[in-house]
Amino acid sequence: MFLQLNHVGKTFLDKQKQTSYEVFSDLHLTIQENQFVSFLGPSGCGKSTLLSMIAGLEHTTKGAITLHDQMITKPSPDRGMVFQQPALFPWLDVKDNIMFPLKNKLPKEAAEKQADHFLKMVQLSKFKHHYIYELSGGMQQRVAIARALAMDPSVLLMDEPFGSLDEQTRYILQDKLLEIWQKTKKTILFVTHSIHEAVKLSDRIVVMGTRPGRIISDISINLPRPRKRDDQKVITLEKEIMSLLKIEINKVLKEELSNEVQPSN
Repeated sequence: MFLQLNHVGKTFLDKQKQTSYEVFSDLHLTIQENQFVSFLGPSGCGKSTLLSMIAGLEHTTKGAITLHDQMITKPSPDRGMVFQQPALFPWLDVKDNIMFPLKNKLPKEAAEKQADHFLKMVQLSKFKHHYIYELSGGMQQRVAIARALAMDPSVLLMDEPFGSLDEQTRYILQDKLLEIWQKTKKTILFVTHSIHEAVKLSDRIVVMGTRPGRIISDISINLPRPRKRDDQKVITLEKEIMSLLKIEINKVLKEELSNEVQPSN
């Protein structure tokens, strides 16, 4: 198996309040190599927590996550992470940001070659000596993607990487990400709140419910790329996913409303 979640559970404990919150209790999922998999679901269903656990930044409470049959217990270069905010070093220029995680892995000449390769891939070669504050938000995110790819990870984990960008920039970077994925054939796990983004990008969409978090649908997408917004098959699939999410969101809203209504004395 490439990447597997075996009956994974996660509970957060608040020792001061002596309370606990169960994020999810029994997730079982297998991801194949080279797949582009998106995770969709309401806020609170555990999408970002799940990505952090695969990255090794969070530990499982129950079950295990394995990559190449090895249990994930801590961060590793074989899992690259791209966050909503690029988290780049403002005192370094673009090329040095990409080279930074390579310093202890490769000789300087090889690290420079690797950085130049991915700068070209994200079309930022002309900006390699610019500082981060001199770049647009979309360009900064391309630097973050190049830095993650430069480590040659088996899995690229992306937590709403385009969520803070304007719509036009977001569409451009979606196309750029697909181009990069087709060139590198990395396995990508992608968290998003956008149904259209998930349908446009993914081989597979894992739809999650909440309270506790769980998988309510696992949808394979066999539509050819590029996928157009006005394609009837795309529209139909988006409506199907929206219907699943509406049921889940309405259930949460109903639960919250019932908790607010207190019986009169």
